Amino acid sequence: MAKRTKAKSRTRLKATVPAKSRSRAKAKKHALQYIPWHTIPLEDLNPLLQRQFVVGQEIMVARVLLKKGCIVPEHSHVNEQLTYILDGALKFYIDGKEITVHAGEVLCIPANMPHKAEAMQDTVDLDVFTPPRADWMSGTDQYLRGKK
Repeated sequence: MAKRTKAKSRTRLKATVPAKSRSRAKAKKHALQYIPWHTIPLEDLNPLLQRQFVVGQEIMVARVLLKKGCIVPEHSHVNEQLTYILDGALKFYIDGKEITVHAGEVLCIPANMPHKAEAMQDTVDLDVFTPPRADWMSGTDQYLRGKK
């Protein structure tokens, strides 16, 4: 008899959540994604800068290709950023320092910290952001869309 009472209680609790709300909660869940980089078109931001990115629920990963001499102007964002250099080197101007990050090295940039970068050679960079960059997804990242 006690088991039936518990079962009825659970059923009653589920019934108090409107069906519409339950389906919305399920819809917000992200599905598993498998995305080879070669299936994502390269976005040309300027003659020296291209990128691709994949967005999850709470995280974004971007593959950024910079030609030697490319300048990413000083900017800041609410997103924490982890930069991993796959090939080449980027010199960062950050927190009053110049830090050159080479292939195989990682730089972790806290949220809201102004930074600028310069490609010291042709570079392939993997950037991870949390939360995802809303300005990149909406195309309102004008600071990247200049000449250099």
